[in-house]
Amino acid sequence: MIRYYAKKSGQLVELEKTEPSCWINISPPFSQEELNAVSRQFGLPLDFLIDSLDIDERSRYEREEDFRLIVVNTPILNSSNQDNEAIYITVPIGIILTPDNIITITSHDNPVLKLFLDNKVKNFKPSDENLFVIQILEQNVYRFLGCLKSLNHKRNVVERELYNSSRNQDLRSLLNIEKSLVYFVNTLSSNELLKMKMKRSDFLGIREDEDKTDLFEDILIDNSQALEMANVYTNILNGTMEAYASIISNNLNVVIQRLTLVTIILMVPTLVASFFGMNVPVPFKTESGSTASFFYIIIFSIVISLLLALWFRRKRLF
Repeated sequence: MIRYYAKKSGQLVELEKTEPSCWINISPPFSQEELNAVSRQFGLPLDFLIDSLDIDERSRYEREEDFRLIVVNTPILNSSNQDNEAIYITVPIGIILTPDNIITITSHDNPVLKLFLDNKVKNFKPSDENLFVIQILEQNVYRFLGCLKSLNHKRNVVERELYNSSRNQDLRSLLNIEKSLVYFVNTLSSNELLKMKMKRSDFLGIREDEDKTDLFEDILIDNSQALEMANVYTNILNGTMEAYASIISNNLNVVIQRLTLVTIILMVPTLVASFFGMNVPVPFKTESGSTASFFYIIIFSIVISLLLALWFRRKRLF
């Protein structure tokens, strides 16, 4: 789906066709024929469009003649229904700067671009392409920070549930959070490297504009903060997973130990009874055939078992 937008009277309006200084947004669904038509219409390399749709594309920038491409990765909710998948994944946004327009393309519905489509970003002007790019990078960092806080909240909730009972579902939830954090750490590192290269090479040509330069510096700081948060949350989660693995293993050892002790205690009556079950004279047996000896043996076995249990208790094995 290819749509054209421009800012008029402070409102973002959709245009029927392209015009100078407008924003061209390409979002799913679209076909290869539509991409070919856009490439021919603006004379831009088709690779700029195709590369931005690759979910594994790293953050980077590229220049070819009068066209500039910026690929930056952003987090979205994972639409997969499988339980072993990450909660969030990262997908690229392609930003193409042409001499007359700015083009954005993504393979998924993107929350960052939706903020601009809903006119929720202040001072947003499609005609100022450099500011537009900086604002996309800014909202992308804010998106990462919001997702990181959401993941940390989910982790705290799962941990509280694990304190009461160690269920496989809770452990799988922690694993899904860990996968999301791995995506975030790699993507934020790649995005930070991209922004540092853009600043060093003045890719946007904003070195002489103090306001835009300061805003870009703030974005670099926020990106570093998000990366540090992702690393901290990853380390905490790794420590939590290791701690719970140790707790589960220790609980299993305690259960096995107690079952072993119970088996030893119950073995005493069996051992005593087995002796007198053979051709061995039974003590305390009278000529009249009284069965009192049977009860003496039972009481003796119980006393030995209780003494053994008390000894185990004194040694704090129970």
